[in-house]
Amino acid sequence: FLKGRWRIMDSVIPLTSLKVGEVARIVSINARGELARRIRDMGLGSGMPVSVVGYAPLRDPLALRCAEVTIALRRREAGAIMVQTSVPMTN
Repeated sequence: FLKGRWRIMDSVIPLTSLKVGEVARIVSINARGELARRIRDMGLGSGMPVSVVGYAPLRDPLALRCAEVTIALRRREAGAIMVQTSVPMTN
């Protein structure tokens, strides 16, 4: 790419790192046992697009939008969900 042009680079981050309104796709869920079951029961899984709707005043819990449903998760739960988002990078 030429200097000053933008290119898109994929980055994998925890769901808790998203800003309000930012959209990403779930890559993996790094949880076991009861927490993994709870996340699956909410219908969250790999490949699903998600966006953060908002954070509580102390950033716990957070509300996210996935498959036309709004879900509230604690930061500990959301931190186990890894998402992929495209971020602009310059040369």
